[in-house]
Amino acid sequence: MIQFITSVGYAGLVAIIFAESGLFFGFFLPGDSLLLTAGLLASRGLFDIYLLIPLLFVAAVLGDNVGYWFGAKTGPRIFNRENSLFFRRKNLLAAKAFYDKHGGKTITLARFMPFIRTFAPIVAGAVEMDYRRFMVFNLLGGMFWAIGVTLAGFFIGKFFGSVEGIDRYFTLLVVAVIFISALPAMIHVWRDSREEIFAWLRTRLIRKREPEV
Repeated sequence: MIQFITSVGYAGLVAIIFAESGLFFGFFLPGDSLLLTAGLLASRGLFDIYLLIPLLFVAAVLGDNVGYWFGAKTGPRIFNRENSLFFRRKNLLAAKAFYDKHGGKTITLARFMPFIRTFAPIVAGAVEMDYRRFMVFNLLGGMFWAIGVTLAGFFIGKFFGSVEGIDRYFTLLVVAVIFISALPAMIHVWRDSREEIFAWLRTRLIRKREPEV
């Protein structure tokens, strides 16, 4: 990841964050770990944090805008689109279900959920979500995700960069920071869905206890 980011530079980082935020083929890109690693490299002077932060924020917000525009143009027809190399219908349907459950705040929450974050703005456009409302959640999501995760990597590098072998444990740090940053979204989903989860578990347990005929 470090070698990849240093090779693509600012332009590559912006392109990847833009694509993952609203283009079909961006759903498989490693946005969270990329942001965190970019912040770490900025702490070492390989990137200018004051340039990196606004670039990534703008890329994330514009990416969601493109996704919204595409969804608004294609409308309900997109849900019948066949799978292709850069499109997975199941991811779109998962984002639609998430949007139906959580409404407009999906645009912010989805930033911390792989796959869903790519398709959430497309769904918002397809269901004709009010654009001004969409932009509010879009800006919040871009701030918390693009800026927040990058700064987390930056401060990890600043405060722990002198620790011997920090690179060896960086993968664990990536997982920890991503989990912590996604925790508010997971708590929100849990609070809204726990009754359904418990009902599903009860159904599964009952089926296991039923004697076979």
